[in-house]
Amino acid sequence: MRSMSTLTRADLADAINRKLGFSRADSLTLVESILARMCEALADGENVKISGFGTFLLRDKTERVGRNPKTGVEVPITPRRVLTFRASQMLKDHIAGA
Repeated sequence: MRSMSTLTRADLADAINRKLGFSRADSLTLVESILARMCEALADGENVKISGFGTFLLRDKTERVGRNPKTGVEVPITPRRVLTFRASQMLKDHIAGA
């Protein structure tokens, strides 16, 4: 089994620095600006699609009745907006082959 590690913003900036030759500061600024633009788009209600990677989708969930599993008491669950990620077929194939 593989060890679980996390890819961070600093890791992305370091990869840009090594592969494209940007300074570390410029690389981090680039990563931050891309993530900020994605956040802005999602906050404005837009979906974000990155070809070959996947799509970040916003879904509006309606109000529904839920149940407390411990007591069995029914409680209303308020309507809300949730963010989901749908991987592209290319990403799924890459992960399956890893």
